[in-house]
Formats: sequence, structure tokens, C-alpha cells
Amino acid sequence: MTWLFASGHVIDAILVLVVGEALALVLWRGRRVQLRPLLFNLASGAALMLAVRAALTGAAWWMVAACLLASFLAHGTELGLRLRSAAGACDACGKPPTRTGGTMPETVAFPSHELI
Repeated sequence: MTWLFASGHVIDAILVLVVGEALALVLWRGRRVQLRPLLFNLASGAALMLAVRAALTGAAWWMVAACLLASFLAHGTELGLRLRSAAGACDACGKPPTRTGGTMPETVAFPSHELI
């Protein structure tokens, strides 16, 4: 077990799971899933895992710092996408949804344009 951690292969196994999760989300693409923020969330976590791997294997300090910076940028992008979405903009194109009355497919609950 010591070898698994010292070599960083435990992180490799976790990263394989993260890639599998990302592929499953891309293939599933449910209508209610905001894909881009989720993928940036996974990228942030993957970059943190790479920072841990670099630290475990004795990589240079700047490699750890670069992975942490990548995680920070991915997390900031995810947060920005989620905040913009909460403000009413579509993640796919940035346009606000068409707002009409009633319970038709064109109402607030259903954007008038295709989601990514």
C-alpha cells in the first residue's frame, strides 16, 4: 500500500474515475444538467488531484503551484458560469430565456433556445 501512495498511482486511479465520470456526463447530457459548470468542477478537482500527485512524488514546487493555479481558474470559471446561470442567462449562449406567460414550452422554465 505504501508503494501505491509513494508512486502516485493511487491518484492515477482516482483520475481515471474522474475521466469516466466526465464521459458519462457528456454522454448522458440530461436536459436539466448544466454540463459546462459540471465539467469545470471536475477539472478543478482533477487539478487538485494532480497537485497531490506532484507533492507525493516529490515534484518541483512550481508543478504543485501550477496545478493549484489550474484548479483555482477552473473553479472560478465554474463559479462564474453558475452565477451567470442564476442571474437568468443560459450557459450555452449567454442569452436570457424568453419570458412569456402561461405554462407553454416557451415559458421561463423552458429556455427558447437549445441548451448545450
